[in-house]
Amino acid sequence: MVKMILLVALLVFHCCLGLKGAEAAESVGLEKMERCRTRCSQGLHCKPKPDYLFPPPCQNPPEGLNVSVLHNVSLSTAMRCEGRQKCSLHLSIKAALQLDKSINGLSICTSTAGMMTNCRILSFTKASRERMSGQQVEVDNNCTEVSPNQQVLITVKTVPSYCGITWTGTYHAPDCTTDALRRNVPECITGRLSYDVDPERKELRVNVSDMLEDHNYHLRLCHRDYICVGTGASTLIKKEEPIKSATLQYARPLPCLCIEGWSVVMDAPRVQVCPFKDRLEELWFGITFDPLEEALQWEPACPVSAVVTLCQKRQDGVCVDLPQASQNVSRDKITFAKVDPHPQLCMKFTVSSRSWTRCPFADGRFQAWEVALARSQAHEEVKMLSQVTATFSVGLCGKSEGSPACQTEDTHSMHVEKHKAVNLELPGILCDSCIQVKRLDVNYAATVIHCLGLCNESLTASSRIPRESSQDMTWIVVAASVCLSAVIIVTLGLHVLLTVHRRRKQRRDGACDLKKVPAADCAVAALETRPVLHRGVLIPDSPLCGNNEKANLISN
Repeated sequence: MVKMILLVALLVFHCCLGLKGAEAAESVGLEKMERCRTRCSQGLHCKPKPDYLFPPPCQNPPEGLNVSVLHNVSLSTAMRCEGRQKCSLHLSIKAALQLDKSINGLSICTSTAGMMTNCRILSFTKASRERMSGQQVEVDNNCTEVSPNQQVLITVKTVPSYCGITWTGTYHAPDCTTDALRRNVPECITGRLSYDVDPERKELRVNVSDMLEDHNYHLRLCHRDYICVGTGASTLIKKEEPIKSATLQYARPLPCLCIEGWSVVMDAPRVQVCPFKDRLEELWFGITFDPLEEALQWEPACPVSAVVTLCQKRQDGVCVDLPQASQNVSRDKITFAKVDPHPQLCMKFTVSSRSWTRCPFADGRFQAWEVALARSQAHEEVKMLSQVTATFSVGLCGKSEGSPACQTEDTHSMHVEKHKAVNLELPGILCDSCIQVKRLDVNYAATVIHCLGLCNESLTASSRIPRESSQDMTWIVVAASVCLSAVIIVTLGLHVLLTVHRRRKQRRDGACDLKKVPAADCAVAALETRPVLHRGVLIPDSPLCGNNEKANLISN
């Protein structure tokens, strides 16, 4: 009884799997089949048998045999499933034939690249072909197994083979892009990948589903180009693990960074998903500049069809393209030779209708030249200083009302040596004049406008001093004031201490020495003291007590 129940359950299980396979075949328009078979029209008995190992050459057809007896040959694909993930593709060949008693059957041969030709014969019984001679019959065979995306050459001939009576055609089997094949045909099963992004930790949490049963699975990150080049070691997901997931670390969210997965089998198909495929802005980094060669370079981290253009950024933020400064890029490094590294010179990247601008010299680290206003003894001069030996186009320009452009009527060429300032002696410099400067000894340079505001009135002298110079002068004055105040405070303190010291000393020395001179004598001596004129200098008489030594020294 138990055996009967198990047998019934097994039959139901296979039946369900067959139904699932049939549903998968129907979902992509494939013919469903349960087993390989050969069918002929009703009344015509046919059976398959192997073809000749060395088929004989063709022979001339008998008289009265129409050479167009073969017609309406059609090809299609059928799916045969023995269970979940155990489906295979078969080539179904149907041919219409004007039967003649001299035709014993049909030979159907299939060949693919790199494989031997496979032939089979569908033989008609003598009684049935004599009975149905002259009638149109149909022959159908689906026993030729093919692989997904395989191109097959089919040849149909009569048996025996009559020269000139042959049909030849090609057929391309469905590829693995269809969902039913990816779920049920082992050659197409890649697994399904889903992911979550953690941008703070730069992690990708990857989940795998519908992977090939009873096989381990590989996951890795790669950069997709002609092939997907791995960025590190792959992660193995074992078939025994209940949760098929892994965490992958990434460095930059590049549009060509993909997650790749495949089963651990020979020549396994692979699946790729690219989480950051729309992040094109991540490509516009890595711009380098060689100051010796004055070469501006950029190499894309991912293959991209873009147009790279040098442009000059205006005050309103618009970057105006320089003439003849565009290059197309796909995957190779591009170089702009002889570039003037000015902060206003930028690089614009355009993909379809979207553009991004990067300004590699905005920080001024590589700026090669500058125009400055110098003032000495109430005389103002405009100077140009260059870090390299270069040639410039210099001219006065004026701005008209309503137009941001600066119109230049006359320009002059100027040669500037390295680290040697040169005066810009331009005729006609007036108050609020502007100077247009462009470097000429390079291929790509920005046209720069310097408005210096030259004026001789004393009221506007402060406006002519650059902001940086004013700030420096302010700090100098403040520092000098602090130092002077400190000196004054220290001097006053020392003066007070010296005065106190002198007064204390005078009090100590002014008292009479009671042991040497009596108090009465001291008093008499003090009363009798008279000044004496010695050599034109008024000197007091020598006292009898106290400072008599000091007085003697001064008098001598």
